[in-house]
Amino acid sequence: MTSAFAHTPVLLSETIAALQPRSGGLYVDATLGGGGHAERVLELSSPNGVLLGVDADPAALKAARQRLAGFGDRLITVESYFDDLGAIAERTGFGKSDGILFDLGVSSPQLDTAERGFSFGTDAPLDMRMGPSADTSAAEVVNQWSQKQLERVFSDYGEERFARRIARAIVEQRRAGPIATTGQLSALIARARPRSREGIHPATRVFQALRIAVNGELDRLQRALPQAVEVLQSGGRLVVISFHSLEDRIVKRFMRDEARGCVCPPEVPVCVCGRTPRLRIISPRPIVATPDEVERNPRARSAKLRVAERL
Repeated sequence: MTSAFAHTPVLLSETIAALQPRSGGLYVDATLGGGGHAERVLELSSPNGVLLGVDADPAALKAARQRLAGFGDRLITVESYFDDLGAIAERTGFGKSDGILFDLGVSSPQLDTAERGFSFGTDAPLDMRMGPSADTSAAEVVNQWSQKQLERVFSDYGEERFARRIARAIVEQRRAGPIATTGQLSALIARARPRSREGIHPATRVFQALRIAVNGELDRLQRALPQAVEVLQSGGRLVVISFHSLEDRIVKRFMRDEARGCVCPPEVPVCVCGRTPRLRIISPRPIVATPDEVERNPRARSAKLRVAERL
């Protein structure tokens, strides 16, 4: 396995308990990454369980294929964003799945690889694209989008209190020349807003917001979840790990709506929509990392895992 993707998967034991891998089962890891979750699923579904691994990052796929090479043709990998899940399952002839995992957000190796431009900790070109097929880089967003667009992105995706002040500072700065690196942007943000009382870096929320905007993460998630339900067979589990409140809100509402079925207005006395529940919620409250895991891996502190079962 390449060292760049040597990392510990978040909430591994909780994820495995939710997926319940078994021999002969068919599983989808829609965010394969370095293959940490997938490795355990393949081990527990031996000797003939199969896993379909999807990831838009070629570096992640290369690392996962190396890590999981010993499982042979029990592993199928596809380079793609997960919002193409339905077409991927059909194209590969994978069939109905017993479990689907989404481990959302950016991975530790992506954050730690300076040239990817995800981190404000090192100076590197502003990029933040999770896959080469992404149309827009962070540099294009920062240097070409209007002040109003930037303010909305920072406010909506980063929940940044000082979104307007930061957006204005960016527009003023780029009149003198483009903002080309993470270091330039990070320093500008630090000058434009007060230091957070929460003890986080001033650029944290803006960098998060840019990453979400560049990769269309929330829109992709909203498109992918209904496809996942279609790909699951009865009794199959949908397992989602999120690291951002907006992601978790989307997952929570989707599972709740799919478990409720009828979407008729309350004033309608009899259901006329004909919609029936497709999911049963297994975890009414999100599952979070234990204090021990957070101590070992601080990036697990914001992880929330939700589980539902296909009816």
